[in-house]
Amino acid sequence: MNFFEKLKTGLSKTRENFTERIEELIGGSVELDDDFLEELEMLLIAGDVGMKTTEKIMQALHKAIVKREITKPEEVMPFLKKFIVQLLQNAGQRMHLSGHPSVVLVVGVNGVGKTTTIGKLSNYYRLMGYKVMIAAGDTFRAAAAEQLKIWGARAQVEVIAHGEGADPAAVVFDGVKAAIARNMGILFIDTAGRLHNKSNLMKELDKMHRVIQREIPEAPHETLLVLDATTGQNAISQAKVFLETAKVTGVVLTKLDGTAKGGVVIAIKEELGLDVKWIGVGEGMMDFRPFQPEEFVEALFSEK
Repeated sequence: MNFFEKLKTGLSKTRENFTERIEELIGGSVELDDDFLEELEMLLIAGDVGMKTTEKIMQALHKAIVKREITKPEEVMPFLKKFIVQLLQNAGQRMHLSGHPSVVLVVGVNGVGKTTTIGKLSNYYRLMGYKVMIAAGDTFRAAAAEQLKIWGARAQVEVIAHGEGADPAAVVFDGVKAAIARNMGILFIDTAGRLHNKSNLMKELDKMHRVIQREIPEAPHETLLVLDATTGQNAISQAKVFLETAKVTGVVLTKLDGTAKGGVVIAIKEELGLDVKWIGVGEGMMDFRPFQPEEFVEALFSEK
């Protein structure tokens, strides 16, 4: 099964919760009246697209109806597909890997798949020809470093780690020093996923930044926020805390397979002003790819 087929299969619950309900509405409607538009708006919100994004879609749809670009219900689906693809287009290059090494900080709450994301990203870039290293900066969660070492072994990359309870900034320092000394292309840094409180999180991340920038002034080159697609709009709430405490440059969305809330992909761009850069649709090392808006929308709106 290729990645598109996995994505399509993974989005089956989201299609049932979102696309198929819109298709039912369109199939049972004769005209584009207020009832139709109101029902469509409710379906978009229920599909975790988010209030702000839904409003934007509905405004564009109203405009198209007024201009007579859309005159009947069956023309709504092609309009939605095209509009959502435009909404999801990435603003710039996927990853700014201009440093040597390039430092990529990975943040997010516990349980969203940060460790597996780092392992899969490391594997992806190693296969692309980069020399990759990982620093296990989450020293608070029991066995976090051990799990990262397992993923590091799978990805065939070295992991710099200290014991549980060690100072995360010390691990980061050793990781940066080792990456420079060994001429690495990319250093991925794991961080603690505790949303204990904003001030502690900010202090911890600030300390990491200072340690990194002492050695590589322009780093970190990317700060990726990992979000769990199964949490829907809760992922947006989590993200807002990290936007206040970390200079997030993009989102990794995990667990898209098996969620009925895949519509949150559409919400992230509009609600947070961030690109979804990577998506995961399974546990396997290769079930992880750069996010392609056209591919996602095609899988979301495809026939069974």
